[in-house]
Amino acid sequence: MAENVKPTILIVDDDDMMLKMAEFILMQESKFNIVKANSGLQCLKTLQSGEKIDLILLDIQMPGMDGIKTMELIQKHDYWKLIPVAFLTASSDRGTVLKAGQMGAVGYIKKPFAPPDLLSRVKLILGMED
Repeated sequence: MAENVKPTILIVDDDDMMLKMAEFILMQESKFNIVKANSGLQCLKTLQSGEKIDLILLDIQMPGMDGIKTMELIQKHDYWKLIPVAFLTASSDRGTVLKAGQMGAVGYIKKPFAPPDLLSRVKLILGMED
């Protein structure tokens, strides 16, 4: 029963090490369920599966379908567009930051991230701040 109240976070990144690191950091709290995807396409397939997702952490720079294109497709879907999306990126390009905000992203987390920073941003977005 307690597991059902944990928010589910979908982490999307083509870098397997980054996926594992974000999962490890967030699992330390044991307050989250984690689902991982290694591409924009896999992210969309996960959303299509109908699993309830409470937050998407979406890498911007990925081969094939990048995070911007993935976000555009999420925004076109009546239900998916209600899921908060925070971009993960190594880019500090101001244009990228502005584009993320214009697309409705609720946050922008710069990689590499410090564990306390990632955790506090996620909690803030989900309204779990202590």
